Amino acid sequence: MRLDLSGRGAALARHNTMLMLREPGPVISRLVQPLVLITLMRPLYLTAMHGSGGTIQVVTGMLVMFSLLALSIVGAGIFAERGWRTWDRLRATPARTTELLIGKAAPALALLIAQQAVVLGFGAAVFGLRVPDPWLLALAVGAWALALLSLGATLGAVARSQSELNVAYDIGGILLSAMGGALVPLAELPRWAHAIAPFSPGYWAMSALRGALTGQVAGTLRASAVLAAIALAAGALATWRVSRGWSRSRLM
Repeated sequence: MRLDLSGRGAALARHNTMLMLREPGPVISRLVQPLVLITLMRPLYLTAMHGSGGTIQVVTGMLVMFSLLALSIVGAGIFAERGWRTWDRLRATPARTTELLIGKAAPALALLIAQQAVVLGFGAAVFGLRVPDPWLLALAVGAWALALLSLGATLGAVARSQSELNVAYDIGGILLSAMGGALVPLAELPRWAHAIAPFSPGYWAMSALRGALTGQVAGTLRASAVLAAIALAAGALATWRVSRGWSRSRLM
């Protein structure tokens, strides 16, 4: 049976886009906050890091941190369906699990890519951020967006309550950002942090984005490949969990 992406998938994508636009607050917040912090913190980074390194660090760092926090938008969409008890109804339709996830994921993926484009465009237009190879940067952005999408879907599928979901996003987003070198350059972190940094998706996102902005093709390709592997693994887990349905958790 083939995926009906032009029919059922497209209808689900339109429906989920409408749901997202009805509550635009979280979307606007995740778009505006990184721009404000980049503007306020750039002088500090320029003082600590001479040349263009400060601008690259603050732009990519804020992008990674707030895109990780934007996981709340991705996962909340799936969790809301669970709370409304509508996922089981959707699963009873002819739509396959992959179609349900694609319909839910497509608007979120567009949001994640738009968020990164806005932040990078702001850095380029306002602070002169240079982009040596737009295609290389597009690869890094796409790989990171797919990893974020899959991670958000997985969290939305396995969380047992909204508060549990919020804790995972808030604490996890800040922790993974910090450990990946988004807030402070990795070279300035304690030695023990260097050893565990590669376990953070934020580390590979920073590597891919920084590599693309400094013209390091090999480093960008390597980091993007790791992000793609994370996306595949997390996406497979989310698909498996959704296909099994959910029990009536006392926390929901």
